[in-house]
Amino acid sequence: MKRLKKWLAWVAAATVLGVAGLAPAWADNGPSSAPAATTTAAAPAAAAATAAPAAPAAAPAPTPNKGDVAWMLTSTALVLLMSVPGLALFYGGLVRTKNMLSVLMQVLVVFSLITVLWCVYGYSLAFTEGSGSLAPYIGGFSRLFLNGTFDPATGNFSMASTFDKATPLPELVYVGFQATFAAITGCLLLGAIVERIKFSAVLIAITIWFTLSYLPIAHMVWFFEGPDAYTSAKVVDAMNAKAGLLWQWGALDFAGGTVVHINSGVAGLVAAILLGKRIGLGKESMAPHSLTMTMIGASLLWFGWFGFNAGSALEANGSAALAFMNTYLATAMAVLSWMFVEWMIKGKPSMLGAASGAVAGLVAITPAAGNVGIAGAFVIGLLVGPLCFWGVTGLKRMIGVDDALDVFGVHALGGIAGALLTGIFNDPSLGGPGSVQDWVTMKTGYPGILAQLLIQAKAVGLTVVWTATVSFISFKVADLLVGIRVKEEEEREGLDTSYHGETAYHY
Repeated sequence: MKRLKKWLAWVAAATVLGVAGLAPAWADNGPSSAPAATTTAAAPAAAAATAAPAAPAAAPAPTPNKGDVAWMLTSTALVLLMSVPGLALFYGGLVRTKNMLSVLMQVLVVFSLITVLWCVYGYSLAFTEGSGSLAPYIGGFSRLFLNGTFDPATGNFSMASTFDKATPLPELVYVGFQATFAAITGCLLLGAIVERIKFSAVLIAITIWFTLSYLPIAHMVWFFEGPDAYTSAKVVDAMNAKAGLLWQWGALDFAGGTVVHINSGVAGLVAAILLGKRIGLGKESMAPHSLTMTMIGASLLWFGWFGFNAGSALEANGSAALAFMNTYLATAMAVLSWMFVEWMIKGKPSMLGAASGAVAGLVAITPAAGNVGIAGAFVIGLLVGPLCFWGVTGLKRMIGVDDALDVFGVHALGGIAGALLTGIFNDPSLGGPGSVQDWVTMKTGYPGILAQLLIQAKAVGLTVVWTATVSFISFKVADLLVGIRVKEEEEREGLDTSYHGETAYHY
């Protein structure tokens, strides 16, 4: 009996000691750690003291911030709104009544076409690592049909980098966001060639141009391995060598001054030259049929452009706030500067002029949005209004090309101005944020006005030459295959009925 009592006392003591040792593990690790603890409850204290320490648990992989994801999904929808219906209504209001639906149709279908091509091969060629000597110019095929972005077996999503370390974004979010950029760029150049181009020619030429111009330029300007790839100074050269050519140069383009606006503006000019002037230009009225539609479209563009520019920060952070405010301010400034210049020269301020000023401001601030300070936004908006006003009046008369809706005068000229001014106002002494100079330490800096301006000028020059060459080839191929110009009687009748069998208005 005494032995039984001693044995029960020993078990009770061991149990108390075991529970005491178990409690911290339960509190730290949760209920799942409890079974393992029971196997060592009665171990002698000396053994516990001499046991080797457990290896530290591996740090969990960073997960996307839900606020960033929500902002980027919203930004993607905002950019889609810019095209459908924003750009469609803006352009549609500027043409004659008999061509309204043809413009809406072209914008809607081109946007859809490029979106599909983007998911088939466009994203892969623009935003994956290339191979060999082509790596600085174009990506690879690892993401064809968006392969690898989602694993149905595990339910895991692949991650894309942002501009901060350990701050990933689901890659499909980035795919969708960049798809809207590619799609609207193809739609922008349509403004130069409306009212006289065959619909089939549009589809052929845009497909070629998207593949050979948009994708390489997007890769050259924006692709790099991401901040997390820069783990030490030893890997910097190797990582830089995998990036796009213009990124390696240090060219700054926050949201698409080169990729979107110069690219589409120059392409529109080349296409307009090849297509020729509209029948009756300078002899018949070509006045916009609905400036009300144009005003609605311009307003939707301004609204959606906040997603375009502020979304390009890829995070909901201070950089996005700076891009948002610069977009707001520069646009308003350009409305005023265009309006007052037009008022002084023509004697009356026009609604069309104010709307065009808004678009010019949006275009010019695009490469600068998160790359300049508030002072830079003031200056860019102030200068681009008069510059683009001259582009659609004096310069347009000088070159004698029927750029119907002034794609070159606003988008190319405004994009060039914005890209060059970004190089100046990125300077911290002028209120700019500078740019990351060391991706290992994330240290920012600025190489100097002359140095950065030269880099920006080189980027602009390469973009102009590249897209001009590809645009010529694209529209020439379309001309050889189906012809690019509609028949005279079809053009006089209007493309709404002659090509689509519909009319925009019934009254």
